[in-house]
Amino acid sequence: MKFLVSQFSYFLSDRQAKRNLSALRTYVLFLLAIVFLYSVLFHFVMLLEDQEHSWLTGFYWTLTVMSTLGFGDITFHTDIGRLFSILVLGSGVVLLLIMLPFAFIRFFYAPWLEAQIRARAPRKLPPNICDHVIICRQDSITNGLIRKLTVNKIPYCLLEPDPVIAVQLREDGFSVVTGEIDDPETYEAVNVESARLLLANAEDPINTNILLTARSLNSSLPIIAIAEEEDSLDIFSMSGATYPLPLKIRLGEHLATRVSAGVGTAHEVGRFKDLVIVEFLVHDTPLAGETLRNTHVRERTGMNVVGIWESGHLQPVDPDKPLAETCVPVAIGTEEQVKKLNELLGEGPDNPHEVLVIGGGKVGRSTAVTLKKRGVHVRILDLKPELQEELKPYCDEVIIGNAADRATVERAGIANVSAVALTTNDDAQNIHLAVYCRRLQPQLSIVSRITRERNIEAIYRAGADFVLSYASLGCEFITAYLLGREPVMVGEGAEFFTIDVPVVLHDTVLAESGIGSKTGLVVIAIEHDGETVTNPPATTLLKPSARLIMLGTNSQRELFAELFA
Repeated sequence: MKFLVSQFSYFLSDRQAKRNLSALRTYVLFLLAIVFLYSVLFHFVMLLEDQEHSWLTGFYWTLTVMSTLGFGDITFHTDIGRLFSILVLGSGVVLLLIMLPFAFIRFFYAPWLEAQIRARAPRKLPPNICDHVIICRQDSITNGLIRKLTVNKIPYCLLEPDPVIAVQLREDGFSVVTGEIDDPETYEAVNVESARLLLANAEDPINTNILLTARSLNSSLPIIAIAEEEDSLDIFSMSGATYPLPLKIRLGEHLATRVSAGVGTAHEVGRFKDLVIVEFLVHDTPLAGETLRNTHVRERTGMNVVGIWESGHLQPVDPDKPLAETCVPVAIGTEEQVKKLNELLGEGPDNPHEVLVIGGGKVGRSTAVTLKKRGVHVRILDLKPELQEELKPYCDEVIIGNAADRATVERAGIANVSAVALTTNDDAQNIHLAVYCRRLQPQLSIVSRITRERNIEAIYRAGADFVLSYASLGCEFITAYLLGREPVMVGEGAEFFTIDVPVVLHDTVLAESGIGSKTGLVVIAIEHDGETVTNPPATTLLKPSARLIMLGTNSQRELFAELFA
C-alpha cells in the first residue's frame, strides 16, 4: 500500500501527468454532455411518436444505443426516430467505443504504468558503497569498461537521466542510479565524497559543467574527462579534471604506431613497469620461415614472445610452428633486450615510407601528424572539398575525392604506398574500403579504426591487418589509470588480467602450473607482499597470497577460470 501511494504521488506530481489528466477530464465532460444532449432529444422525438418516458429512461436508452448493447425494449417507429437512432449509434461507436478507450489508455493507463516504472528507478546508492567509479552516461565505452571493472572487483555506478531506461539497465544487471548528470543532488546521491573515480564522458560543454559540479562536492576526487575537441583540454584542466583524455587523438597515435611498424624494427605498443611490450614484422627478417624454437629468440635476446598476430587474431605461441612472413609476434622484455632483438632482426630502415590515410577527421589528422613526426610521407584522402586547405598542415599531400572510386585511390597513389590507414567514423565505410583496398593491392598493410566492437570480426574478414576500436582504447586508458599502470594496447581482444593464484596452484612451480600450455595466457608479472616480479622465470613458486598479472584474450581467461577455479 505504501508503495502504491508513493507511485500515485509521483504520478500526480508529474507535469505531463497533470496535463494528461486534464485532457482526459475534458474529453469525459464532453462525452457526458453528448449523452445529456441525446437524452433530451430522445424525449422530443418520443413526443412526436406520442410516447412519454422518464428522464432515467432517456439516459438508459442513450447509453444502450451508444454502447451498441441495443436491448430493443425501447424503439422508435417513425423514420425520424430511426434516423435519430442511427445518429446516436454512429457517434456512440466513435466516441464511446473508440475514442474513450484510446483516451483512457493514452492519458491515464500508459502514463500510470510509466509512473510505476519510474517509481522503481534507483535514485541513490546505499551509504556503505564507497571507493567506486561513477560513470556519467552510457556510451560505446561503457559496456567494456564495466566488464573490466567487474573483473577487477571495482564497484561502479552508471548515471542515467531517464528513469525508464534506468530500470531497464538495472534489470539487465547494471548498477545504475537515475538523475541529471549536471545536478549536484545526483552526485550527492551516488556518494561522490567517497568515490574512487568520476568519468565525465558526455559532450565537451556538458563535461565542463560536470567537472565544476563534482569538484565543488569533492575537491580531491580523481576525474577523467573525455575531450572531443583538443581545445577542450585546457578548459577541462582549469575546470578540475585530473586527467583530460583526448581519446580520438590517442586513437590516431596508436593507429600510427601500427602503421609504422617497419621491417627489421620492433615497435613499442605499451609498457608494464620496467617491461616494454613490442611488435615486429617477420617479413624479410632472418626469422621468416623458421620455428620459434630454432630462432632461439629468448636465449639470444632475453625477450619473451607471448603471442603472434595472425589474420587479426592473437594466437598462442607454438614453438614448433614456422613463422609466416605475414605474422606479427608480440614480445615482452627490457629496453636492453629490445635493442638485442633489433640486432637479431637486422635493424633496417623504418618502413613504410609512404602511407595513405583515408578520412580527414580528428583520428585521421592525429594519425597523419604522428606519422609525419617519424619521417613518413603521408597523404590524406577525404571526400569534402572544403577541407582541402584545412588538412594541408597535417600531411604532405591532400587528395579530395571518393575513396570508393578506383580512379580517386589510384590518383592518391595506392600503387606506391606501403600501408593504408582507414580512419573514417563510419564502420560500414571502413569495412567496405578494407575489401576494396585489399583487392587493389593484396600485399598492402591495412590498419583501421572501428567504433563498435561488434564490427571487429567483420573488418578483419574484410582484409584489415590491425584494428583498434574507440571503445577498447577508452577502456584500457581508464582501467590503466585506475590500476596505476601504463595503458597497453596490444590489439583488439588482448588485455591484461590480474588474478589471485587459484587454490589448486598454491605452491606450484610456474613451469608445472600449465597456465600457458592449457590456456594460452602469458604470466608477465607476479605480485607478492607489495613487490612485483616482472617476466618471472619458469622456476618461480606460486605462493598462496600472490597475484598473477597475465596477458591474453577473454576466452583464454574464461578457460583459466574453468580449469583452475
